[in-house]
Amino acid sequence: MAKKKSQESLSRWSKQDWTTASGKKSQDTGEVYAPKKTIDSLRGSMKLKRANAVKRKALKEGRQHARHGLHKGKKR
Repeated sequence: MAKKKSQESLSRWSKQDWTTASGKKSQDTGEVYAPKKTIDSLRGSMKLKRANAVKRKALKEGRQHARHGLHKGKKR
């Protein structure tokens, strides 16, 4: 039986290597958690620095998730 569209999306998402820029836990460092390919392409950029700042602010406010904009419009 063929997978549903949502199941295919989850399979693609699961196969990606997700990490932070430092390789440590996002909860400990306040860095965004994203696919390694995305992190590598944005390493040292203002976009990644801004996203990390938004994530750290959210953690400081007691929120686990932050709308940092790195995944906006991406097919994952």
